[in-house]
Amino acid sequence: MRHRIAVVGSGPGGLTFARVLQRHDYPVTILERDPGPDARPPGGLLDLHEGMGQLALEKAGLLAEFQALSRPEAQAMRILDTDGTVLRDWRPDPDDRANPEIDRGHLRDLLLGPLDVQWGRGVTQVVPGSRDGALVQFADGRQQTFDLVVGADGAWSRTRSAVSPATPHYTGVTTLETFLDDVDTRHPGLARLIGAGSLAVYGANRALVAQRNSGGHVKVYAQFRAPLDWHQSVDLDDVDAVRSSLLDLFDGWAAPVLELLRHGTAFVHRPLYALPVSHTWTHVPGVTLLGDAAHLMPPLGAGANLAMLEGAELAESLAGNSGDLDQTVRAFEERMWERAGRWAKITTAGLERLVSPDPAEALAVFDRVQPS
Repeated sequence: MRHRIAVVGSGPGGLTFARVLQRHDYPVTILERDPGPDARPPGGLLDLHEGMGQLALEKAGLLAEFQALSRPEAQAMRILDTDGTVLRDWRPDPDDRANPEIDRGHLRDLLLGPLDVQWGRGVTQVVPGSRDGALVQFADGRQQTFDLVVGADGAWSRTRSAVSPATPHYTGVTTLETFLDDVDTRHPGLARLIGAGSLAVYGANRALVAQRNSGGHVKVYAQFRAPLDWHQSVDLDDVDAVRSSLLDLFDGWAAPVLELLRHGTAFVHRPLYALPVSHTWTHVPGVTLLGDAAHLMPPLGAGANLAMLEGAELAESLAGNSGDLDQTVRAFEERMWERAGRWAKITTAGLERLVSPDPAEALAVFDRVQPS
């Protein structure tokens, strides 16, 4: 008899888990609070690593389709000094497939494929240990039991409390996100400045990053160290006030760089949170976590890759093991904790250096990862 399995969350990790189970003809219930796949903007680009996100897509039988959608040229990275001087201008080889970029929306649609997601099923709590399995409680008052509930529901996971009391803490770094559309036509100077991939400018305790997406869409991220309540004197719903505050914060930077902020028409406040670096828990039968729900870390390219690989590995283990469900999940958690702990240390140290009092620290990080 097949186990009753549910995954909470339809992000990259949860969908990869479901696609791999489906490939093995193993049923899974996907629970998502959003009313549909387009309920929220999908976000910016993801770079999928060969041995992580791409490996997960291979396990799901989707690697060839990913390669057709991805943009290897978007791996390019240009770093400027605050005065506009080009410090680094790295461009990938045409056949470089180490970390090709893909729009989150394209990846979501690829993973969704034929999956049957139960949209609008907001989970409020998961209660393990009931006679019939783990009890999932929904926002509409309904409830349902499963033999295994996999929490892939992100930073503010409602599943996490079933296994751990941990909650994310503020890292001290805040991001304000804006965007430019049709950049090649409307802002050709900025299009040339950004290039085919990403542009980063690092100053003391602050940074500006622009990331080219497909279709002439550019995401811009202003990052800076500040108290969590830094915005008390700024109305975050007032676009002009937010823009003015940012221009003051980055005062003195090169005019072309500041144009990235001047042309932003909306700003989204995203304080960066993380879980403890070595977040683990005492195993709880019937419930486990993956991705940000298990190991939220600074967004430096590892999170989605880890979530997808974990989803694929757990699905393969479950589909290939008709024996002890609990033992299979325990073994998965041990592997996940070890690998995620390494990456949490790397990304935590990386954020400290990328948004640092000494901008040379950020340049050193780039040179270590991508030497000229």
